[in-house]
Amino acid sequence: MKLTKIKPQFLKKHNPRIGLITLSSDFRIEKDFNDVIHGKKIDLFSNRIQSYNPLTNENLKKMAENITKVTNDILPDQKLDCVAYGCTSGTIASGYDSIFEKINIAKPNTKVTTPITSAIKAIKALKINKLSIFTPYTNEINQSLINYFKKENIEADELFYFDIESDLDIGKVDPDYLFEVLTKINLSKDKALFVSCTALPVLSIIKDLENKLGKIILSSNQTLIWDTLKQIEYKNKIDGFGELFNY
Repeated sequence: MKLTKIKPQFLKKHNPRIGLITLSSDFRIEKDFNDVIHGKKIDLFSNRIQSYNPLTNENLKKMAENITKVTNDILPDQKLDCVAYGCTSGTIASGYDSIFEKINIAKPNTKVTTPITSAIKAIKALKINKLSIFTPYTNEINQSLINYFKKENIEADELFYFDIESDLDIGKVDPDYLFEVLTKINLSKDKALFVSCTALPVLSIIKDLENKLGKIILSSNQTLIWDTLKQIEYKNKIDGFGELFNY
């Protein structure tokens, strides 16, 4: 047999690369990212981090111990443009600085975004001074969320919640029922509603919620994706996922 060696030609540049760290029990976040970036010259690479139930601040902190290893296993030895850590309450429990440091041990000089820090950015970009909050969490996690907003000088008018202890159960919430529940919230005194938790099926109903309520609707995955796109300097318009993507 004759063997012919052909010299390969490699790409001179690649699409922006997003690394996504998602909870092992999250059914939703990868789907939401893919729905927004579908057809765009953006590459998404995800890895799952072990999560623990019930949802407590202690278990959320425990989860963060594996961040460096999980990040390192996303395209080992390759550069990522931004890493999104997919846990709202987990960021609050562990602290953004700690998460940033752990990710950058694995991927030096990498931008990092999280659901709660991106939510704060979004609220400030939209000049929202008062909002209501909806969560699926227990009261322990709710109190941590409320305190986080207070430290950022953001006034939360009212908080509504499901009191679910397990991420697996949060991911099973019926989006049609969630839409029904959220449309019944009185937002007459508020400019916006923030729906917390990456596992809740919110992104797909945000546009209809905004049309129904006449208010700005923000969610953990929505703000996380919005900020991730900002970090990689993606500037094209995105329709269908809420008013936020116009900013």
